[in-house]
Amino acid sequence: MVYFDSDYMVGAHPLVMQRLVDTNMLHTPGYGRDRFTAEARQTILDLCGIADYGDVFFLEGGTQANAVVIDRLLDHNDGVVAADTAHINVHEAGAIESNGHKILTLQGENGKISAPLLRRYIEDFYKDDTNRYMVRPGMVYISFPTELGTIYTRSELEEINRVCADYNIPLYIDGARLAYGLAAENCDVTIRDIASLSDVFYIGGTKCGALFGEAVVTRRRELLPRFDSLIKLHGATLAKGRLLGVQFQTLFTDGLYDKIGKHAVQMAMRLKNGFVSKGYKLFIDSPTNQQFFILPNEVIDRLRSVASFELWGSRGEQSTPVRFVTDWSTTESDIDTLLECL
Repeated sequence: MVYFDSDYMVGAHPLVMQRLVDTNMLHTPGYGRDRFTAEARQTILDLCGIADYGDVFFLEGGTQANAVVIDRLLDHNDGVVAADTAHINVHEAGAIESNGHKILTLQGENGKISAPLLRRYIEDFYKDDTNRYMVRPGMVYISFPTELGTIYTRSELEEINRVCADYNIPLYIDGARLAYGLAAENCDVTIRDIASLSDVFYIGGTKCGALFGEAVVTRRRELLPRFDSLIKLHGATLAKGRLLGVQFQTLFTDGLYDKIGKHAVQMAMRLKNGFVSKGYKLFIDSPTNQQFFILPNEVIDRLRSVASFELWGSRGEQSTPVRFVTDWSTTESDIDTLLECL
């Protein structure tokens, strides 16, 4: 069998795993107060160009990061604006709502929200005479890449940033698959752009070569006061915090994070071109490691004899959207096996 269900089906990249083994017997302080975490934090701040005024916090998973960050950025009676397809709205089991924050959804286009629609939504809120009894849009959530594998251009991010600045609300970018977005062909966004155009974002490790872990980054320390305390309140403080520091230190040594992203995207494009060349239709045209197609059900059933992958929604009567995901461990042989069966 070959596996395309998600980008976290295997453990860690061998270099990350080896570094964990090499440092396993060292004694270090807990809760991220170790030298590995300090070095990883400084490396990320330097990479993002915010060493003089930014901050970095390490958490274990994406839903955890989203829940804690959003809870910190919002007042209790505020909501977070997001696309209707956003991960926090569809695939996080009400984690945001469980903290008392409503998700205010906008109609997305290929997973993205537009600045004009966002501005109109916020303007309409303040024009409503009864808004004092409504959930205020207190921040904006987007992801890079989106839940549908698409990416924002730099100009689109600048426009969304401008709307948020005009209304003095923070922009938060979910970077669970950041490596794959930055590696996409024709992507004109860098990690420094992400850092400068968002108020808070996170660098995904779990889906990008780490055993687990996400790095929450902000260029505005004042937005995350007593953040360590809130992480603890959410039960998200890792006693053996150095495990996170070691992994991110390794991911950002010798360009490993970039290499992981580029490899996965190359494999995804090989997969996409193979499907398209055989006449199958795209469900979403994604330039990243998630690829979506509309396949006849009989083809889906045949492919499942050699490959595992996800239906994207419920099974249709004759055909169904499906998703294939590549990662650092995907090989050309994996793709060939899939395409031969196709």
